[in-house]
Amino acid sequence: MKGYFDLTGKVALVTGASSGIGAATAEVLADLGARVAIGFHGNQDGADRVRAAIVDAGGTAIATKADVRSSREVRALVKRVADELGPIDILVNNAGSLVKRVPFRELSDEFWDEVLALNLKSAALCTKEAAIPMMARKSGAIVNVCSIAGHTGGGPGAAPYSAAKAALITFTRSAARELAPYGVRVNAVSPGVIDTPFHETFSTPDLLRSFVSTIPLGRMGTPMECATVIAFLASGAASYLTGENIEINGGQLML
Repeated sequence: MKGYFDLTGKVALVTGASSGIGAATAEVLADLGARVAIGFHGNQDGADRVRAAIVDAGGTAIATKADVRSSREVRALVKRVADELGPIDILVNNAGSLVKRVPFRELSDEFWDEVLALNLKSAALCTKEAAIPMMARKSGAIVNVCSIAGHTGGGPGAAPYSAAKAALITFTRSAARELAPYGVRVNAVSPGVIDTPFHETFSTPDLLRSFVSTIPLGRMGTPMECATVIAFLASGAASYLTGENIEINGGQLML
């Protein structure tokens, strides 16, 4: 079956790839043959560990720092990846964070701007810069990592994050329509409750148990269970899929 998902000769950029879903995605894409750029901002140690794991397994990877909220840094990031690995064939927009849980009555202008820039603007900027050369080559795959919160509104104190992820789902469809004539596919995944540092940081044990109690499969998902779906969307096996959002949530939300 590996042949259907073979990414040999492809170049992939995964943002927010120093831990969690991004790290697992970088490793899976490399295992399928891609040369991988591990995008990170603050967690260089994590990015270096992911790069070392890929290289130790016989793959090719670089770790490259950028603030993907900045168009200038995104342009430099895409150029750096192209210079070191080759033109980007696969972009995974995984960078994002809840930042912190803030009750609705305490939300400030600054916090709204911070969360939307990190979770929505970053993906739009990266998509623009990566898509332009993809359009010229008439080939490319972009995968946006959204969230179940984009449908449900998320847990307590997650209004800006949920709004940003909902907007990213819609942005995925808009970009898919505009880029399809150029042979560039744009899809999304919306993870549910996944066992990553996200919940270690933002969810109490009681809150996490309440989330898990609503999942028909009865457990949290793993980063690898998200990464393999992302790899499918990036591969030729999904060549007729664009504008889709795949829910990875153990049945917690069935649309």
